[in-house]
Amino acid sequence: MAKILVTNDDGLYSPGLEILYKAVRELGEVYVVVPETPKSASGLGITLHKPLRVNRVKFLDTYAFLLNGTPSDVIYMALKVLAGPIDLVVSGVNIGDNTSIQVILSSGTVGAAAQASLEGIPAIAFSAAVKDGDVLATNDELAHTIETCIRALVEEVLDEGLPEGIDLLNVNFPDTPSRRFRIARPARVRFINIIEERRDPRGGTYYWLYGEPVEPEKGTDVYIVLIEKEIAVTPISLSFYILDTRKVVEFIEKVNERLGEKNF
Repeated sequence: MAKILVTNDDGLYSPGLEILYKAVRELGEVYVVVPETPKSASGLGITLHKPLRVNRVKFLDTYAFLLNGTPSDVIYMALKVLAGPIDLVVSGVNIGDNTSIQVILSSGTVGAAAQASLEGIPAIAFSAAVKDGDVLATNDELAHTIETCIRALVEEVLDEGLPEGIDLLNVNFPDTPSRRFRIARPARVRFINIIEERRDPRGGTYYWLYGEPVEPEKGTDVYIVLIEKEIAVTPISLSFYILDTRKVVEFIEKVNERLGEKNF
């Protein structure tokens, strides 16, 4: 029986976690381990400045472990302390889409999946382009559709594994029911970041960071999810290596030539 780790970056009380757990609970031995508080935009961050503590609490028809750390901490704690070897990690369902390279690199939801991949574990990150958790909690058709789609994808990965060369899948659902997965390249950016300067009641200056959405480009994960209202699947490799290195070799050779002309 496959051992499946269910996690997220929104904490125990997210409707997305309930959907994800229900989708996979009959597919193997399931462990639920999540941060005790929301950890959005934590990326691959790990906790080095304080002790990690775990609490076991009731969750639906099982128990969940709450960790005072990040989604990446969850992966290490599950592997080393709470569960042992894991066959598959599923993360989400995040409240809000995790589309574009800009968002993927900062996402705690994707961060948990990426951390699992670095440990050699197949992983899938799931997100939904909804404004808040109430949408998933009250829209039964949307929740049921997402649950069914997750189960089908997870079953395939458990049976066949991820495609060769792929470390994890980033899956984004639209805010309306869709039953079609589409492969999508990630957009480069999702938002234009803006910093607003404000004054507190004592006259001190503080800053508020927020983003304004950019116009989505056709064929990208952002366009497929937000405009075409279909499910975007973005396969991700963590190799971080350019396969065609000829231009890179030429570039480095030129740098070495410059170094040869300098006096140290």
